[in-house]
Amino acid sequence: MSNEPRVIPDEGGYVKTKNLFSYAVGLAGQNMTYSYISGWLFYYCASVLKIAPKTVGYITSITRAWDSVNDPIIGAMVDKHRFKNGEKLRPYLVYLPPVIGILSALMFINFGLSPMATVVLIFVEYLLWDLFYSVQDVALWGMVAVSSPSSKERAKVSQWVTIGAGAGSIIAGAFQMIRSFVSGTFGWDDVTVFAVFALVFGLGGELLSMSAHSMKEMVETPKTNESIFEAIFVLRHNKTLLLISLARFLSSVTSSLLPWAYFFESRESFDFGFASFDGGTSQVVYGILMGAPGAIAIFFATKISDKVGGMKRILIIAQGISIVLRTISYFVGFESVGAIYVVCALMAIVAIPSNMMDVAHRSLTSDSIDYVEYKTGKRTEGISFSIQNFITKIASAVNLLLSGLILDWIKYDGSLKNHQQGPLYMKWQWPIFMLGPVIGQILYVIVIMFVKDDKEQRAFIESELKKRRELMAQKEEKINA
Repeated sequence: MSNEPRVIPDEGGYVKTKNLFSYAVGLAGQNMTYSYISGWLFYYCASVLKIAPKTVGYITSITRAWDSVNDPIIGAMVDKHRFKNGEKLRPYLVYLPPVIGILSALMFINFGLSPMATVVLIFVEYLLWDLFYSVQDVALWGMVAVSSPSSKERAKVSQWVTIGAGAGSIIAGAFQMIRSFVSGTFGWDDVTVFAVFALVFGLGGELLSMSAHSMKEMVETPKTNESIFEAIFVLRHNKTLLLISLARFLSSVTSSLLPWAYFFESRESFDFGFASFDGGTSQVVYGILMGAPGAIAIFFATKISDKVGGMKRILIIAQGISIVLRTISYFVGFESVGAIYVVCALMAIVAIPSNMMDVAHRSLTSDSIDYVEYKTGKRTEGISFSIQNFITKIASAVNLLLSGLILDWIKYDGSLKNHQQGPLYMKWQWPIFMLGPVIGQILYVIVIMFVKDDKEQRAFIESELKKRRELMAQKEEKINA
């Protein structure tokens, strides 16, 4: 595009502040639900219901792998369908949340069945949950791409909905501390605690997500008559999306080979100097100390992107910093108060650019949808953002399988308190917890280097698409006259 005449980018003005806020709140609600289900369902089955970790790993990984295959099909169906009012995405945001919320709660109710019957029941509930959740998720994130025809304004929308999503994850992330508090104060057993907070975070989060319906679709996406296969095959034109998806997969499969809950419950208590906390509370304290700077940094993601030369640069910087500081943290260790604070400080630095990565991914994906429309005349919000779901789930499936196998290899016993685990578990927990993610992050950087992030190209494509839409509108006016 370097030979094209210089084009002034569209500065926006399509998104109202109140609608953006409602959209962000909706993402907070949805992520409360997702964080609780994705973060605790494996643990609930293995450590509360006492089902063998290897069995849970196999079942949940198979479930999520199958779910992930459905996502591109769901995305293509969303792209093909239009509601009577002409909208493509928004109606899903009010119809689906109550159903998803009820299924979220049911997965954490213990009906007193045998271990195998319980796994089968949760398996069926999860399949239904994921079917409806996938459609909602495609619609929720697809709204970023249709919120505005301006890439600059879409970047702002990406930033604020990422803040909302992060807030929801933080709220659900407090569950471990809440669990310790209610268990100690009220004497609730884990079966009760998990069931109650499945209602709070599962059903409650989904009902809150309905506020995203206030966001408007500002980019018209005409209905097409192509087949589902043809809709999926359009992705061959979207090199940016395919590269981001591959990079995210490689990074995600090693992101939590030993989940936080297992590491922090591996000791009876952690000494933070001013106080000693049990494993659950320590996990939350660690998360707050590590995550606060990164959470604040998201508010400046678009400005930082401009400073460093684009969203692609944020991705490379984030992973590079994480690789270096995780390696240093491994050698620092966690056996003393000083070491814990050094690791918290290093991980806090990691979180600053890392928390901006989702903003960058969504912004680049939205821009790539414009590129595909420019090349093919087709808008692909559904299939493009379903790939985000696909990658999350297929990577999660592999990650869960690896976690189950690793826990089995290091002799984890769910019938014991975690701090009573054997020497093999205690030897390998720290290197797996801290260095496991580095493997995927190195591969991520290699792949993301091939992504193109050209500001002038974006401005040119936006200008051309604006002209096309104006011509189409004029033709429709003549036909209807």
